[in-house]
Amino acid sequence: MRLIVLVILGALCGAVGTGCAVNPATGRTIVVLNSWEKEIAMGLEAAPSMTSEFGGEVPDNEARLYVDEVGKRLLMGIEEGVPDLPWEFTLLDSSVINAFALPGGQVFLSRGLADKLTSEAEMAGVIGHEIGHVTARHGNQRITKQIGFNVAMGAVALVVGASDEDSDIRKYGQIGVPALAFGGNVVLLSYGRNEELEADMLGVRYMSRAGYNPVGQRMVMEVLQAASKGGSRPPEWLSTHPESQTRISRINKLLSDEYAYTQNSPDYVMKEDEYQRRMLARLNRLGPPAHGPTTSVGMLDNPSLWCAHCNPELALAE
Repeated sequence: MRLIVLVILGALCGAVGTGCAVNPATGRTIVVLNSWEKEIAMGLEAAPSMTSEFGGEVPDNEARLYVDEVGKRLLMGIEEGVPDLPWEFTLLDSSVINAFALPGGQVFLSRGLADKLTSEAEMAGVIGHEIGHVTARHGNQRITKQIGFNVAMGAVALVVGASDEDSDIRKYGQIGVPALAFGGNVVLLSYGRNEELEADMLGVRYMSRAGYNPVGQRMVMEVLQAASKGGSRPPEWLSTHPESQTRISRINKLLSDEYAYTQNSPDYVMKEDEYQRRMLARLNRLGPPAHGPTTSVGMLDNPSLWCAHCNPELALAE
């Protein structure tokens, strides 16, 4: 099934949309069906309803400006070749522990997640991760792969259906098509896991370039790992996201290798006091969030799955 999907995507590359492109953030050649302009249009169209469904923006102008300030600082580190996007950084008035990005530069951080963090560097890690989803064009790739898989399954089902009733194609196809559907979905899930790890890597890159200690990215994962203890999760190979420990291990490797120079250096900061003053203290003065788990709209409520980018419902909405 992986081979069938890749063959169809290869055909799409030469026949549909913008085709193949070298992604400036990752350096990889990717297949994309939508232009940057289309991604921008999709994100701008979806952003108001997403904000509304998650309780609107936090009713504190200073906290909102703080998120926007950190987001814009991280943008200074994105790669040449990524076009000027209408970036927006929104602090949602929701207690659900969550963050997500829409194609085209719309980035969202929930109050529930912000309240779990302890430093500006950690918030930069979350926002940098979401910026990474946008610059790597993960939403576009996810749509492309889903279309390729659907086309592949349709083609296989047609071949099986058109075969003679007594043929081996019909005999084994009736068993094989459901198995292929399961196997293909596992392949697509693995794409989701790989995208999350890639976004973690890009988040570390962007926060380091902005002068933050990238250990903040690991600390976010540790916070989420602690928050999710006691909850039930499917096996990692059947999940759209890697286990928190997998992500922590990957980040630790980055910190000890490529980004070792940032550790124990005064040039790469955490800013705990500033985060306490400009975010946590202000959130503590507010009333209950407008949106909570009981009013969830089907997004990711498990803290270990805090990035909603790869949620199937959102991927299809994109």
